[in-house]
Amino acid sequence: MASNNVIHLDDNNFISEVARSDKPVLIDFWATWCGPCRALAPTIDAIADEYAGQIKVCKVDVDKSNIAGKYGIQSIPVVMAIKDGTELGRVIGNYPAKVRDLLNLLK
Repeated sequence: MASNNVIHLDDNNFISEVARSDKPVLIDFWATWCGPCRALAPTIDAIADEYAGQIKVCKVDVDKSNIAGKYGIQSIPVVMAIKDGTELGRVIGNYPAKVRDLLNLLK
């Protein structure tokens, strides 16, 4: 079951939720047809619940948004750490431990 603490981003809310965020942001770029993305989803949901109120955890469906193109996303899943509007790191692929390592960049 998806976490209520995950924010779903689109072209309309990206700036307000990420670029102007007063909290660090973890973004999961995914698609419904992507098996590795679906496999990573429980990790993203767990992080969202664990860090609720401390960081924003967001998801971008690459088929429904132009945001991925702006960040040069060419394969999915990609999880990106952003703080103060600046990308601090990214993980390409279904690597839950590496995704959790990104959290260290957001502290």
